[in-house]
Amino acid sequence: MERVWLYDTTLRDGSQREGISFTVEDKLRITEKLDQLGIHYVEGGWPGSNPKDAEYFRRVRRMSLRHARIAAFGMTRRPGRRAEDDENLRALLEAGTPAVTVVGKSWDLHVHRVLETTLEENLAMIRESVALLKAHGREVIYDAEHFFDGWKRNPDYALATLRAAQEGGADWIVLCDTNGGSMPWEIEEGVEAAKRAVSVPLGIHTHNDCELAVANSLAAVRRGVRQVQGTINGYGERVGNANLISIIANLKLKMGIDCVTDEQLARLTEVSRFVAEVANLPHDSHQPYVGASAFAHKGGIHVAAILKTEESYQHIDPARVGNVKRVLVSELSGRGNIVAKALEFGLRLNPEDPAVQAVVRRIKELENEGFYFEDAEASVILMLRRAHPDYIPPFQVLDYVVMVERREGRPPVAEAAVKVRLDGEIVHTAAEGNGPVNALDAALRKALLPRYPALSRVHLTNYRVHILNGDAGTAARVRVWIESTDGQRVWRTVGASTNILEASRLALEDSLEFGIDPTVDHR
Repeated sequence: MERVWLYDTTLRDGSQREGISFTVEDKLRITEKLDQLGIHYVEGGWPGSNPKDAEYFRRVRRMSLRHARIAAFGMTRRPGRRAEDDENLRALLEAGTPAVTVVGKSWDLHVHRVLETTLEENLAMIRESVALLKAHGREVIYDAEHFFDGWKRNPDYALATLRAAQEGGADWIVLCDTNGGSMPWEIEEGVEAAKRAVSVPLGIHTHNDCELAVANSLAAVRRGVRQVQGTINGYGERVGNANLISIIANLKLKMGIDCVTDEQLARLTEVSRFVAEVANLPHDSHQPYVGASAFAHKGGIHVAAILKTEESYQHIDPARVGNVKRVLVSELSGRGNIVAKALEFGLRLNPEDPAVQAVVRRIKELENEGFYFEDAEASVILMLRRAHPDYIPPFQVLDYVVMVERREGRPPVAEAAVKVRLDGEIVHTAAEGNGPVNALDAALRKALLPRYPALSRVHLTNYRVHILNGDAGTAARVRVWIESTDGQRVWRTVGASTNILEASRLALEDSLEFGIDPTVDHR
């Protein structure tokens, strides 16, 4: 199959998503990542619309890009004006980009009721705008806005707009499903009609309002389009644009189109998560190919199968897109889940070991009580260690007391006292904190640090409380989830109880025990 060019519009169309506002620095950092991914065109924004985009175009010229051509975006001249006098077209030229993308109307409804001009004038606007940009040496990409809606309602006129762009000298004509309402077969029929009308190479730009943007883009490629436009993670107005992450993976791995190299493909997960972080949005854990759950296995039968052959329940090797296989532990687990999870931490277990089956039973019991082990792997590893009869714990919390005092005119003060068995001795410590859990954490560390100095590097990075039965009000059972790190490793633990302090204590003890040395089996 012929080559396919990738066109990214995250910085312009993607930024129209509710909740996204990129700074100039954000846009430059994303541009660099897109270039490393092998994107052929990066649409930087609309230079005539705001100072931020104008500054981006000034600064991006100084970047040394290896793959990407920067494109500035704008619209055709306004009705009744000469192209040479149009401020928007002048801004496109002043942006100094090697490529420009100009959008025009393909649907007669928009010509009459949005532009409020004649069909003939709209054709002249397209033709003259493209011709002006070509006369200044730019590569011109013409976006035929609302092409598929226009073609379905007035096919002759929609195709006439494409011919006007071709007559103006357009290098690309991109067919847009702007409202995102077309079906794959309608996309294919529209592409075939466009191919008969013009000889200019075609592109596709789809929106995801029917959750078909990726499917529609791939359908267009099958019918011969050679440029695919989209955004990272599908960010965009309303429900979003075509997800370029999924498109790249499908083109490369499913359709055999080398749109990026194998090395660039392996950066797909990294780029997807990077853009989510810059956009200050949570990364979708269930996003195909790159989500944390994309290759996560929970059912015991599934895990037993992938331990024998991974392709039994994985459509690709996750490493090809920079992702990893994950095995989850829950009440649905079998022995294979436990063995696989232990392997992630360097522990080799025999599935026939009675301790493994004991842990499987215990997990099912605890999850029935409100524990949740899918994202608390350190608690699972500790359960495996504790299941052996010769296990010796590094410490035991025998008693604890937590008090919170508030006096008039003073903020609340929390104090915790703990009694810990440590190396055969009973150690009493107390500490204050800005809350009861913080005070308990401080008191425990005060007892343990002299014996286990490695804990000085361990700190909590996340603490979450989940109400399990909210209808019980303040008597509800809660689950506490803690994430910790020692600067090199990250691990997660869990506790559950009707008492939030007890749930926190369980998760906290697991966190500290695992942090003492996760490679040491205390036997």
